[in-house]
Amino acid sequence: MLNNLTECEEGDGGPNSQGDATSKESSPFINSSTSDVEKSQQYDGKNMALFEEEMDTSPMVSSMLSSLANYSNLTQGSKEHEEAENNEEARKKTVQAPRMGTIMGVYLPCLQNILGVILFLRMTWLVGAGGVLGTFTIVFMCCSTTLLTAISMSAIATNGVVPAGGSYYMISRSLGPEFGGAVGICFYLGTTFAGAMYILGCIEILLIYIVPAAAIFKMEGLEGAEAEAALLNNMRVYGTIVLSFMALVVFVGVKYVNKLALVFLACVILSILAVYAGVIKTSFDPPDFPVCVLGNRTLVSKGFDICAKTIERGNATVTTKLWRAFCDSEFLNATCDEYFTNNNISQIQGIPGITSGILAENLFSTFMEKNSMLEKRGIPAVLDPEAPETNTNRYVLADITSFFTLLVGIYFPSVTGIMAGSNRSGDLQDAQKSIPIGTIMAIITTSIIYMSSVILFGACVDGVVLRDKFGEGVNGNLVIGTLAWPSPWVIVFGSFFSTCGAGLQSLTGAPRLLQAIARDGIIPFLRVFGHGKANGEPTWALLLTACICEIGILIASLDAVAPILSMFFLMCYMFVNLACALQTLLRTPNWRPRFKFYHWALSLLGMSLCLTLMFLCSWYYAIVAMVIASCIYKYIEFCGAEKEWGDGIRGISLSAARYALMRLEEGPPHTKNWRPQILVLMSLDAEQNVEQPRLLSLTSQLKAGKGLTIVGACVEGTYLNNQPQAQKGDQSLRKLMEVEKVKGFSQVVISSNLRDATSHLIQAGGLGGLHHNTVLVSFPRNWKQAEEHHRCRNFIEVVRETTAAHLALLVPKNISAYPSNGERFTEGHIDVWWIVHDGGMLMLLPFLLRHHKVWRKCKMRIFTVAQMDDNSIQMKKDLMTFLYHLRFDAEVEVVEMHESDISAYTYEKTLVMEQRSQILKEMHLTKNEREREIQSITDVSRGSIRRKNPSNLHPQRSIAEESVGGSGEEKSEEEVQLIQGKNATPTPTSPTSPTAPTPAAMSPGEEVQMTWTDDTEKPNNPAVANPESIKDMFNMKPEWENLNHSNVRRMHHAQKLNEVIVKKSQEAKLVLLNMPGPPKNRTGEENYMEFLEVLTEGLNRVLLVRGGGREVITIYS
Repeated sequence: MLNNLTECEEGDGGPNSQGDATSKESSPFINSSTSDVEKSQQYDGKNMALFEEEMDTSPMVSSMLSSLANYSNLTQGSKEHEEAENNEEARKKTVQAPRMGTIMGVYLPCLQNILGVILFLRMTWLVGAGGVLGTFTIVFMCCSTTLLTAISMSAIATNGVVPAGGSYYMISRSLGPEFGGAVGICFYLGTTFAGAMYILGCIEILLIYIVPAAAIFKMEGLEGAEAEAALLNNMRVYGTIVLSFMALVVFVGVKYVNKLALVFLACVILSILAVYAGVIKTSFDPPDFPVCVLGNRTLVSKGFDICAKTIERGNATVTTKLWRAFCDSEFLNATCDEYFTNNNISQIQGIPGITSGILAENLFSTFMEKNSMLEKRGIPAVLDPEAPETNTNRYVLADITSFFTLLVGIYFPSVTGIMAGSNRSGDLQDAQKSIPIGTIMAIITTSIIYMSSVILFGACVDGVVLRDKFGEGVNGNLVIGTLAWPSPWVIVFGSFFSTCGAGLQSLTGAPRLLQAIARDGIIPFLRVFGHGKANGEPTWALLLTACICEIGILIASLDAVAPILSMFFLMCYMFVNLACALQTLLRTPNWRPRFKFYHWALSLLGMSLCLTLMFLCSWYYAIVAMVIASCIYKYIEFCGAEKEWGDGIRGISLSAARYALMRLEEGPPHTKNWRPQILVLMSLDAEQNVEQPRLLSLTSQLKAGKGLTIVGACVEGTYLNNQPQAQKGDQSLRKLMEVEKVKGFSQVVISSNLRDATSHLIQAGGLGGLHHNTVLVSFPRNWKQAEEHHRCRNFIEVVRETTAAHLALLVPKNISAYPSNGERFTEGHIDVWWIVHDGGMLMLLPFLLRHHKVWRKCKMRIFTVAQMDDNSIQMKKDLMTFLYHLRFDAEVEVVEMHESDISAYTYEKTLVMEQRSQILKEMHLTKNEREREIQSITDVSRGSIRRKNPSNLHPQRSIAEESVGGSGEEKSEEEVQLIQGKNATPTPTSPTSPTAPTPAAMSPGEEVQMTWTDDTEKPNNPAVANPESIKDMFNMKPEWENLNHSNVRRMHHAQKLNEVIVKKSQEAKLVLLNMPGPPKNRTGEENYMEFLEVLTEGLNRVLLVRGGGREVITIYS
């Protein structure tokens, strides 16, 4: 056994091993290129003789495992980049296992991305404005959201290999290309705007705290809106310069950015440690950062040197710079600002220390209006409410109006960055272990840092300093820097380099994300951004990213940009949670994550939190983000490439379909819910092309009911031999359905004969309760020709089977004359000849057709036939009332059909019909069948002799009387049904249509019979004066003695009804008629077709309708 195993292992990886390579297209059973001898040698000694025929398509397990072991997956773009620099080195790298572990590969990158600009520039202000309790609530909500998202992300990331693309790949493969593309674009925009936010933070640190003198637009001496505009313009100019420089760095060499990542991370960690060290130091030695307060208002420290109105110098009292700022002169008798005169100046300690008890004062929120002054709680102030405010530029003012939801939007970007680990999944030694542990550890670490910072800032720093966003009251220092040890400059430079690094990382990651989306091909207009330099760098994507980032730079306000990227990140996180919840609830067989600590309830909670935070941050930004995502979703749905990724949305569709089908099984639909679920029976030619495409045009025009459509076709043969033809036919059907805009399913059935295949389609079409209730089939062309006899038989069997299955049947005659979807009728009528009640199909079909643009301007007319004993006036009133209750708009006309004598033409027509039937039968009979047929003809002849008496010729004799008479046993059931009282149903035919018989198609005997009397050439005047003349003609024509008088009466009614229809509806655009029932035995098939032909003679477009035996319309709501 060991030897066999060893031999098997040695054989793997050779030239003949298939592994994960592309398998051959050809089947090992058909046209195999490898001879049996070669195969036996190839797999000799491997104990694979039983399976050697399948090795081309099913490789050995050892070969497959070997190829999987050598599989490697590199980060998007890095593979091409390395290959361009060193091809040999790249080849070695592709077979080496990645080296990065949990700490270096996931934990530290996440830490670097999460801790950033908001912590250094806005955290103290958030605590001052929202209070310790409010800010702690915000931090807890946001951190909980990211933790729940990380749990969901860990489950998805450990459910198989996550290639390059990170979060985009996870969402798109879990929720499908539409959601994946929409969320991928949102994540890309979020990352891009994050780059703008980091650059703005970098410029803010540079211009306000490091080199204020570098400002191009000077702010000194400016007040209010002018000063704000100058600051924003400086941010725009310097931001554009820095963005251009960073984009150039990324374009020239990404490897330098990656090498500097550890340096930037070190700056972040050192800065945070300096803050914690400063907090500890405040407990025994608080730093000296005095804040000068006039009354209870905080003063800008740059406007004075000494926090006092006057000082004693020698024996004299001397005024200070502060005095001169509020008074018109430096003398003691100068006129001063009223508030300055009435209030004293005091000096408070900006950082009283952790043991000072300042926490109680900072517990609750202090929201401020824009340009309102920072006031110290607990200090009395004398204020005249009616006095105008002066010298406002001497006080520290609020630059924006603050409120709770604004704080949420500004803070949330500080917890983003949790995807950094999953984005590097290709570089990890064990991604399925490292991603969950590293990401959750990083989130817990940063959450502890943020929550402790909220409490420590509130416990160490005075409220007026916390609310002083730019440190104007503490000599222009960065507020968090005043708390740091050993110097504020540690924080200033640390935050500056960390924001620069974060901006570079965003400009590096965002183009690669866009490139991954573009290369997937799901968004056509983005395909150009999938290209790049020779080394794989996404040049075009980087250019677009820089342009979008410039939009954020032009906004110029960190506080305004932060909520924008919050929206996009929150939407991305929301769909990560949704993907995990869906996969868990659907119990997809492939859902087997190695990370087990997840639950669908946690994912739904995370999704709810994301949605809540979106609307908390900014409801209008949330709506804009959703509209953008929705537009991208619909664009991908309609224009994007179709992808099958085994996503959860497909799983939802399957589950929803199964649930709906099970519900449909509970019972038949109510009449109000009935709609035509159409099975269209198409015919294919020898090349498997569709023969009658106008059938699908009519189907499309009928689909105002929005029901199911199954387009079926039949191929004669066996499944193994004719499968390629069936596939080709299916493709033809699908293409035609797409052209005609028919939404439905195609199905091609292979059977030994077309009759059985059609029967299989009618029986097995649909699934469960979603089953067709209507069959649409074209009237057979040239059915009178002997070679087309099988089509005629097939058609009649379809009529029989639909009747037996209680399915509605629609038979368009002369289908080539029907309009295409591109045609328009500007006027005309759709005429309904309502002979017998069929459940309302005749009424419903014109209503559905008139919803289509082809028939929209046609008016509906309804004709019904009255007999001698009917009240025509009352019938019309009743019909109009019925239509009113049905909410149909139609003209109504009652046509009276008077009884008349049977003409010689009718007899002649019937005789021709029966002779043709006899000839066709003889052509298709075997020897035994001929013997049986001779006997049956003899029996019929004897029966006709017994029936021979003058009363049989009287046209007024009813069916009931005949069935009671002596010939009752000879009369077939279907003949009674076909007549249906005296309301035989007609079928339309055009005299120019291909279904009209030609003399060439008839036998010589038929031609003689058609011209036997002058009456036959005058079909428009067939009536004979009286019954006596009938008797005379009967005696003159001995062939008439053997005619089946039931057939004579049918022909008579068909002709009479046809005359009326042609007279009333010859100019109609479409005529709808009740279709008579088929004969239940095989003897009257050709006669049945002849009756339909006579009924529809002289009409261009006729739609024969046969109801399914149930009501399809109702007057009730």
